Amino acid sequence: MKKTTARQRIAKLKEQLWEIDYAYFVLDNPLVSDAARDSLKDELEKLEQAYPEFIRPDSPTQRIGGKALGRFKKVRHTLPKYSLDDVFAFQEVVDFDERAKRFLKLPLAQPLEYTCEMKIDGLNMTFIYQQGEFQQAITRGDGMVGEDVTHTVRTVGSVPLRLKYPVDVEVGGEIYMPTKSFEAMNKQQAEQGEMIFANPRNAAAGTVRQLDPQIAAARDLQAFFYALYSYRPTAGLPAPRSQSEVLQFLQKLGFRVERHYTKINNIQTVQKVFADFAGRRKRLKFQIDGLVIKVNDLKLQENLGRTAKHVRWACAYKFPAEQVTTQVLDIKVQVGRTGVLTPVAILQPVAVAGSTVSRATLHNPDEIKRLGLKIKDTVIIQKAGDIIPDIIKVLPKLRTGREKNFSLPTNCPACQSQIVKPAGEVNYYCSNQNCFAVKRERLYHFVSQAAFNIDGLGPKIIDQLLDEGLIEAASDLFDLQRGDLESLERFGVKSAANLITAIKSAKTITWPRFIYALGIRHVGEQTALVLAENFANINKLAAARQSELENLHDVGEVVARSIHDFFRSERNKQFIARLLRAGVKIKSINSTRSTSLAGKKVVLTGTLAGFSRDAAKEAVRSAGGRISATVSQTVDYLVAGDRPGSKYRQAQQLGIKILSEPEFMKLLGKK
Repeated sequence: MKKTTARQRIAKLKEQLWEIDYAYFVLDNPLVSDAARDSLKDELEKLEQAYPEFIRPDSPTQRIGGKALGRFKKVRHTLPKYSLDDVFAFQEVVDFDERAKRFLKLPLAQPLEYTCEMKIDGLNMTFIYQQGEFQQAITRGDGMVGEDVTHTVRTVGSVPLRLKYPVDVEVGGEIYMPTKSFEAMNKQQAEQGEMIFANPRNAAAGTVRQLDPQIAAARDLQAFFYALYSYRPTAGLPAPRSQSEVLQFLQKLGFRVERHYTKINNIQTVQKVFADFAGRRKRLKFQIDGLVIKVNDLKLQENLGRTAKHVRWACAYKFPAEQVTTQVLDIKVQVGRTGVLTPVAILQPVAVAGSTVSRATLHNPDEIKRLGLKIKDTVIIQKAGDIIPDIIKVLPKLRTGREKNFSLPTNCPACQSQIVKPAGEVNYYCSNQNCFAVKRERLYHFVSQAAFNIDGLGPKIIDQLLDEGLIEAASDLFDLQRGDLESLERFGVKSAANLITAIKSAKTITWPRFIYALGIRHVGEQTALVLAENFANINKLAAARQSELENLHDVGEVVARSIHDFFRSERNKQFIARLLRAGVKIKSINSTRSTSLAGKKVVLTGTLAGFSRDAAKEAVRSAGGRISATVSQTVDYLVAGDRPGSKYRQAQQLGIKILSEPEFMKLLGKK
């Protein structure tokens, strides 16, 4: 990057971070997630390291926090509250360990004892007790001055009002909101038309800053304690000498301590602890965003001291972020199985949620307009699980003037046919039903897990079969012979035989899966099930009038027209006939229907021992039931596996019948 470009980018980043910090610290109204802010700050720090001549005292990297909110009484901390240095890779943990040893003049090979604690994603607080009685709760603020929020914190049940010993003590802890309580509160807020909180941390911060303590009392705030800032020793209670002893000491006094902490003697062990904490993460009743690694010996902590920004004796090893910032390098258009044109953002590759991503879906041109997105914009992307990420926010203040507007092409990028936009739809489509890009995507859909589910037949093999001219349409798959495959790259005698066996096994398919596999526009898994329940076979469905279809549950005018038009197409009639001639056998839904679940709406939550989530859904549908993603009064059963989520509590509140896995199996007629 040129020096002039770097200087401009640094200025833009600083301006954006100032706005984010002001909204976060002063207004208590976050504009972006912590992970997104960290991503911007990390970019700024790297640029300033590369071009130190542009570092200024006003940079967000050169200070700890923002001003305290002015609504409450300001309190100066007796001891400055310093933040932890965030690290995101194990090598950075090793670097932290080596820096500490060098500062202490210890050999790098010498073990140094650490404690590892869960990093609670809440609000850092200082709590003051005199003669064992709770006196004051102060927010961290800017590290030097915080806010007195005693009136709301007194309502938190896990903050003791009196300790077991009459001691003078100042401790540190985290106020947080349990995940289920957060979800229930947000639901109530939405029903009342009130503000929805972005995350449990934001909800906890907003709650302790309530002027009315009754509002705070009505919300389920909790606390964990982990730091001892000052203590005047009394008879029989000597001061702790290590962080692990601090946690035991706090517990002895009557403070609530998160008990999953561990003590290690080798920094390499951190990898195992990190994996363990990550594995527990979804089972916890509260949110964590990593682990805190602290030098255990308090005397060594004192010797290590701190820099202007961070303590030298601890760091926060954070889980991979699910939101980060990056730049949109270009916007390409993909052609889907129904001919729909989908804009896809080509991103500057960035690590998010444990993987590197370089693409993000933009859904349709209206979404681009809603975001106000331009090519070369800096954006916030979000990724949950293994799905393609979404762009959730554009940061226009980082624009340089070189950004460009996106325009949808007037012709299909695959076959150059005209693009059409049906009335009443937001999507644009290729008008050519024989477009080879459409053909390819339809084949991907046909063999997918929710359709024919042909094991070993993924997109790369489909591409290879198309390129070699071995298939033109899905029905051609069932005519393949072992000899057709053995000579192809990636195939041998055994792999060819395995794929032919898988194709033959897939010839028998349930009626709902067959409907879904046809790739009818607007027909997903749930709509396919509705059609299968109301039309006994392919002939009856093909003969259905549009008015009949419109009267079905979950099928409106647009979907009904799409289904009706599909079966009036001579091309589609021939496609279905070829499948049946190839030996495809459709298994009637009635042959496996269970009267216990017929017509019932079912919600799944938690982990089932005998089913994958997809298998459980298929079992419900095959038994005549319907799957719902949300809990409501119309739901008949909630099937609860191990570690159920918030849906379990919602079902309890609504009085919905909750089934254990054995009860679920019994309804399905399975042992």
